[in-house]
Amino acid sequence: MKNLPSMKQLQYLAALAEYRHFGQAAESCFVTQSTLSAGIRDLEDLLQAKVAERTNRSVMLTPLGERLAAMGKTVLRLAEDMVDVAHQSSEFLTGALRLGVIPTIGPYLLPRVLPAIHRQYPNLELFLREDYTDRLLEQLKDGTLDVILIALPYDTNGMDSLTLFSDGFVLACPEYHSLAGRKSLDIDAFADEPLLLLEEGHCLRRHALEACRLEGRDKAGNFEATSMPTLVQMVAMGMGLTLLPQLAVDAGIANGLDIALVPLGDTVGTRDVGLVWRTTSARADEFRALGDLLAVAKAKSSGT
Repeated sequence: MKNLPSMKQLQYLAALAEYRHFGQAAESCFVTQSTLSAGIRDLEDLLQAKVAERTNRSVMLTPLGERLAAMGKTVLRLAEDMVDVAHQSSEFLTGALRLGVIPTIGPYLLPRVLPAIHRQYPNLELFLREDYTDRLLEQLKDGTLDVILIALPYDTNGMDSLTLFSDGFVLACPEYHSLAGRKSLDIDAFADEPLLLLEEGHCLRRHALEACRLEGRDKAGNFEATSMPTLVQMVAMGMGLTLLPQLAVDAGIANGLDIALVPLGDTVGTRDVGLVWRTTSARADEFRALGDLLAVAKAKSSGT
């Protein structure tokens, strides 16, 4: 039987590929730099090939090292799934769960639902990471995250998903604006108004434009916002109008600002909020249970 790399060696190689620095890679693995360096040398001796080129200041993986690091990440992820299978046989929604969430959902949903999750599953340890959707998907793919909470539709590359609820949009405008007193609006009412958007990278930008069939719409002047709190501040300053998800409105994002919130008609689309996980994950039943709990807790907090 062939001598095979150990899990530790694969972890060291994966960390080295991520950080490109022996010290930082060692710190991420909770070992000393000399331990990690020795592990990489042992791996090279086993493979009889170099995986890294070392200098005094930096490290660069060889083409073979890059390829083996990617393969090693897959092996490590499958090993983690094996452990999850064993744990799932006796414990449900306990221990660590690494949840990724996008910034246009996390701050407005999680504070309302986390207490209910903790009450029902007190032994569940949620580790949260907030980032853009495409980055979360990459981290889900390489095993850094277990499940992600994002807005759908989105190209999830064949991963499993569960839609939790639909989230509509509300038009936000300055209080003195001519549209502020309206009880409801259709798309034509603000088609020619300056529309403020989140910067590229936020999927809310695309979902909002698609919901109102405004794809290709130019942004207002040269202004884009990096976050929704910044977006509502810009509206309050009279710089334009924007579309806010109902989830953020219900969480009070516009409270205390000179902003009018005008409901949109039934012809305006919505975005869906859902969970996504790897098809190979052994925790699919747990993620579905978590999704059901999130949906119920959100409905109760919204009074729906």
